[in-house]
Amino acid sequence: MTTIPPRAPAWLIWGLGLTQVIGYGTLYYSFGPLAPHLAASFGWPETALFGALAASLLLSGTIAPWVGRLADRHGAGPLMGLGSLAAALALVGCALAPNGPTFTMALLAIEFASAFVLYPLAFAALAQIAGAGAQRQIVHLTLIAGFASTLFWPLTTLLVAQLGWRGTYLVFAGLNLTLCLPVHLALARHVRQSRAAGRVPAVAVGVARPEQVRLLVWIMLAGFALTGVLASSVTIHMVGLLAGLGVGSAGVAVAALFGPAQVASRLINMGWGSRLPQPWLAVIAASLMPLGALVLVLTAPSPIGAMVFALLFGLGSGLFSIVGGTLPLTLFGTQGYGQRLGMVNAGRQLASALAPFLFSLLASLLGTAPALLLAAGAGVLAVGAFASIGWQTRPGALSASPGPAPHGSGSIQ
Repeated sequence: MTTIPPRAPAWLIWGLGLTQVIGYGTLYYSFGPLAPHLAASFGWPETALFGALAASLLLSGTIAPWVGRLADRHGAGPLMGLGSLAAALALVGCALAPNGPTFTMALLAIEFASAFVLYPLAFAALAQIAGAGAQRQIVHLTLIAGFASTLFWPLTTLLVAQLGWRGTYLVFAGLNLTLCLPVHLALARHVRQSRAAGRVPAVAVGVARPEQVRLLVWIMLAGFALTGVLASSVTIHMVGLLAGLGVGSAGVAVAALFGPAQVASRLINMGWGSRLPQPWLAVIAASLMPLGALVLVLTAPSPIGAMVFALLFGLGSGLFSIVGGTLPLTLFGTQGYGQRLGMVNAGRQLASALAPFLFSLLASLLGTAPALLLAAGAGVLAVGAFASIGWQTRPGALSASPGPAPHGSGSIQ
């Protein structure tokens, strides 16, 4: 008799999707449009603000493995609830900050809270509900969350014009408190009730052989970190980058294509990506981003070239959000999945924390195009890392669906 594996209900996927849109929008994507207003208010250069952001991202990356271990031990739902409350308080702190140093402390609190509410813990929550079957639900979640940049870049600009940057932060705090917190509390309650009813997913084994695990973990972390350098440089500086290359007033409209391209990539992945080995999906995702950067440099200031860039970069970024959850699940299984997601996030955050600051510095010294090409070089190295994983796992005919090995369930170290 075939056992139907547990799965997260549709309302929970949609609810988590909403919290990811709000989380990424308020805690990450909003910083770029807010930065000029913050700099003018505090009398700081924008470079100093991006340096403060880099420090806060370093904090988030440093604690990510610890947060992942907590999720494995206590469940992701309760932690996400606490994270929503912390995010709301931190955003209020930003709104009330009287000067740059105080704002920096609030920014550190924001990134501390973000480690508890964004993709890594959301993916871990799905794995705790659905086990190996979480892969397809991760795709559904990222499909919804792909609208974060599309919504929050123009929304932040509109709110700043109407309410100022302090009022904007207060609105963002309200969104986290009134919308995200109830969803995360409902998630915790659902997991608790499922466990009480005995609906617990089986432990699934990854496809990596035990002797491969340590090396593949390090190669995977390197790939995510290198991609994070390019991704964070471009997404934080998207509007300013396009302006620096002469795209002009069309830059905001072009940047708005980034979010729909992310969503489109996830729709495409739902159609055929699940049949593709996840390391090779990572290769495709990592290749699209530097390709988009190269197109932008070669065609600037053409608006059409900029549109192609936004579409390619959005497609790659959208696929990469999926790979961030599915590749560790495929390679290493569900045992310790939260901690491994924390390691992935730490590698990406620690490497990319300095990228927006360094990109801003390099752009001021060398120009926007050379700075973008240097960032794209990191993306090319990431392609090599993921291709190496695909090559090393080829004898096992790596399946895109991370399920138990034929000989039975178990765990790997």
